[in-house]
Amino acid sequence: MSLVSLPKLKETIDEISAQRNLPKYAVENALREALLKGYERFRRTHRAADSVNFEEGYFDNFDIELDIEYEDEQGFRVLASKTIAEEVENPDHQIALAEVLEVAPEAQVGDVVVLDVTPEQKDFGRMAAIQTKQVLAQKLRDQQRKLIQEEFQDLEGTVLTAKVQRFERQSVIMTVSSGTGQPEVEAELLKRDQLPNDNYRPNSQFRVVLKKVSEGSHRGPQLLVSRADAALVVELFSNEVPEIEDEIVRIVAVAREANPPSRSVGPRTKIAVDTAERDVDPVGACIGARGSRIQAVVSELRGEKIDVIRYSLDPATYIANALSPARVDEVRLMNPEDRQAHVLVPEDQLSLAIGKEGQNVRLAAKLTGWKIDIKDTAKYDYAEEDRKLAEQLAARQAEEAAREAAEAARREEEAARQAAKAARLAAIAAAAEEEDAREAAEAAARAAANGETETPLATEPDAATTEAAPAATIEEGSAESPAETPVALGDGETAETADPADDELAADVAPEEE
Repeated sequence: MSLVSLPKLKETIDEISAQRNLPKYAVENALREALLKGYERFRRTHRAADSVNFEEGYFDNFDIELDIEYEDEQGFRVLASKTIAEEVENPDHQIALAEVLEVAPEAQVGDVVVLDVTPEQKDFGRMAAIQTKQVLAQKLRDQQRKLIQEEFQDLEGTVLTAKVQRFERQSVIMTVSSGTGQPEVEAELLKRDQLPNDNYRPNSQFRVVLKKVSEGSHRGPQLLVSRADAALVVELFSNEVPEIEDEIVRIVAVAREANPPSRSVGPRTKIAVDTAERDVDPVGACIGARGSRIQAVVSELRGEKIDVIRYSLDPATYIANALSPARVDEVRLMNPEDRQAHVLVPEDQLSLAIGKEGQNVRLAAKLTGWKIDIKDTAKYDYAEEDRKLAEQLAARQAEEAAREAAEAARREEEAARQAAKAARLAAIAAAAEEEDAREAAEAAARAAANGETETPLATEPDAATTEAAPAATIEEGSAESPAETPVALGDGETAETADPADDELAADVAPEEE
């Protein structure tokens, strides 16, 4: 078997595998595909004068075999699967039966044989080699993306350990590992997913959330990671608090502002926890003895402020807890349907409840899902607020009634439109019937005018008439007796001679009877 020599092919495969963090079998697959594309280029050039139509799938019966076992003879072969035929129409897909019988007497038409069609090394050509090199680079990228997709597709939303490699514009390029023994791959940490207190020094390690695994021909790292995602806080607490891992304490909700709108405001997180065990304090379990557990989380997040609150099924209690550390006097659920609440706090607690640039109340609203208005208890007018609420409800009811009336009017208009449409269709149908009747009457009139009305040749006598009118006996030779003699009809029946007008009718009918 012939061989296109590629010295140090095995060494080249090992080198590419190390550089691109790809297993050797992936590099070999990419090399086979690239060499096959190079061979396609060779065949297209070789058979250009034959005007062959190289349609899609034309080279599907060709394959590449790499030979890297022996150090002195390394290279590749081209193999082709061809069908045995009596007469060869396409030499790339078929082989003559007579040619196969010389080496395999048991061969039959329709069998498939694998043949070595490796070209001479000098014939492979410079253009084919360039094509192979270009396709190899593309196939290696495709293999790399495919392996990353398979490795990380089930890890989205999980926390991984990443190491800083370099900076590209405002992004940080890190390397992460899936923990399955595969080589580390690059991931991108965008500016919006970074924490303001982080110091991304080369080779420093961070815990990150795998945010997205990109697909397609995306340039650069295929993985997107985040340090600002709320899932990072949940995962860190799960690692530090055994009660959460054992499902004794559960995290109900998390509200995080990792990148505040102003630099004067630091990142902050509120986390609501709950438990079904009466003897367990969920907040104390998350904080730990002397704050040891929560301090580990805060340290990982580079000093981010974290508020752990107790979840409650009562919205008023839950809202009051969410505004911690502010002290709340009263929570009024003004409009439960729209989830609006007024929170009354002492004057000295107003700034604490609102927070710097509104951060505390903003996170509390996000955590509870309620729209929260902070009010000064001393200045709160219950009657006025109730009146405003009543006006709002009345306006909303009026708006709802108007909307329902408009909807009813729309439905009535639609019904009227449908009725008018039905009436138009009925009128069109009636006009069509009238037109058909008019055409039928005109046709009947024309037929009558042309004498096309059918005249019955013989009719049976009406029974009533026969009984009412007695048969008149005409004596032979009487004046009323016709001169003609009866005509025999057969079976003893006779019929009187017809009137001359009947003779003419009979003459008209006779040819038709013939």
